[in-house]
Amino acid sequence: MRKYFGTDGIRGTVGQFPITPEFVLKLGWAAGKVLAQNGKSRGKVVIGKDTRISGYMFESVLEAGLTAAGVDSLLVGPMPTPAVAYLTRTFRADAGIVISASHNPFHDNGIKFFSKDGTKLSDEVELEIEKILDQEMTSLSSEYLGKAYRIEDAAARYIEFCKASVPNDFSLKGMKIVLDCAHGAAYHIAPYVFKELGAEVVKIGVSPDGLNINQERGATYTKPLAEKVLFEKADLGIAFDGDADRVMMIDSKGELVNGDQLILLIAQSLKKQGKLIGGVVGTLMTNMAVEKALEEIDVPFSRAKVGDRYVMEELKRNNWVLGGESSGHVISLEHNTTGDGIIAALQVLKMLKSSNEDLNTLVCKTPLYPQTLINIRVTDAKNALKSEKLQAIIKQAEAELAGLGRVLIRASGTEPLIRVMVEAENSELAKSKAEEIAAFVS
Repeated sequence: MRKYFGTDGIRGTVGQFPITPEFVLKLGWAAGKVLAQNGKSRGKVVIGKDTRISGYMFESVLEAGLTAAGVDSLLVGPMPTPAVAYLTRTFRADAGIVISASHNPFHDNGIKFFSKDGTKLSDEVELEIEKILDQEMTSLSSEYLGKAYRIEDAAARYIEFCKASVPNDFSLKGMKIVLDCAHGAAYHIAPYVFKELGAEVVKIGVSPDGLNINQERGATYTKPLAEKVLFEKADLGIAFDGDADRVMMIDSKGELVNGDQLILLIAQSLKKQGKLIGGVVGTLMTNMAVEKALEEIDVPFSRAKVGDRYVMEELKRNNWVLGGESSGHVISLEHNTTGDGIIAALQVLKMLKSSNEDLNTLVCKTPLYPQTLINIRVTDAKNALKSEKLQAIIKQAEAELAGLGRVLIRASGTEPLIRVMVEAENSELAKSKAEEIAAFVS
């Protein structure tokens, strides 16, 4: 049952367990029982959600479950995931809950938990909740029931928190920015942040109807943003996903700037200022050009498994503060306890202002290595990877790349696929080596 917990959340169904109102009701009750110490003291939990229509239903049943366990609910409405992490700390709550399926379509949903510190729940708390879930649900007597409160100024609090991540004299005056909020949780927040800092803001993806979250908008679909940047002759575009913990950018020429490139720009700026704490954490998918560029400025680099929770674990293990993924999860522990799309974008803009260069110019200084990714459907992905002949072919390919490229072969976590990825300075070399390995796997 532990898969229901942690900051990765759940997506529609997990194995044979659907995310039903009945399950979410009992999950709220079980979490409340643990947080309220079985009724001996009143707990307090922040509940936020994105804009998908099922969030209203799950918000109500979570509140009911927590109330039955004697826990107060602080309802903040549609709110970015990183905002809930911040508000949990601000209100000195025992936990935070986000109802969101992140970048997924509207018909999916999930539950994410934060501890009182705005980080993922500890293993001990998760195990305790799992034990309670096996019990029959009961309710306390009326005088011990929890209450629910609507926090009307939650958005304003988070807007000010984001603005506080840059210096007081920082201004975006004279800059034209296109924002794509994916019809998601940042639709009523991000425009105010950038406008109040002085930018001319053009908005798209800010009309949620419960069914259009991430629909041809946002960090996973940046074509409309690129077209709008070119049409408006804007300085750049910024795209968030449905719960605004991811960010992608579009430069003035309409070119995509992904998470790898954003992290590199932030790291280079902090290193130049002497403010970078330790090194940078990426993932197995982080482009090799980033690793090489960091090596050139003597910044340590470490790779974690794919997933922001693994990036976070590696950051804590090394006592570093900056890391993330090419998908746009950018974690800066100096500013928040989880990936924060708005704050990451502000750090890049701060760097642009200090360098007096535009985004396209800076990105072109470190072009990414071309990557070739091939998916091969197999009957048993994990055992296929154990083939001695396959390992020999991989070693031979790595030797031929001779430090000028990289081979990554991994099993899909959700499908019977082997994913073959080769990157190299030369696109033809990357393509030929990937096809060679894929042909053997097939």
